[in-house]
Amino acid sequence: MNTRLCQIAVAAFLIGASASTTVFAHGDVTPQAVDTTGLDKLGPKWKDSNPFRGNPRAIEIGASAFNQNCARCHGLGAVSGGIAPDLRYLEKDDAGDEWFKERVINGSIRNGVTYMPQFGDALGQEALWSIRSWLDTVRAD
Repeated sequence: MNTRLCQIAVAAFLIGASASTTVFAHGDVTPQAVDTTGLDKLGPKWKDSNPFRGNPRAIEIGASAFNQNCARCHGLGAVSGGIAPDLRYLEKDDAGDEWFKERVINGSIRNGVTYMPQFGDALGQEALWSIRSWLDTVRAD
């Protein structure tokens, strides 16, 4: 292969790699719908603490919902690879619920860059409290 053709191939590769980095950038996600069948409807006003704590159905839903919507940044099993917080260390009970609720509703933007999108309206509190219920089961001290 001649030098010019190699240069074009490398340039095409770098442009493609750059484009895929942009497409899959942290915070650039489309929330995936979560089927919360079997859980009580919580209404439009967010609860201050997790009403599904210890609920086996919520934990099952939360495990799937986490994999669909959170694992990309927070890691499989909530074991972060450093991109986003390791959610296994989220505080227990109401203290952790407060932070979790604030972050999933409002997301995280720093210096105009979205680090975590807002998931509150997209997924609803039933799905998000289910994720929190599952996170309780993988908690590390």
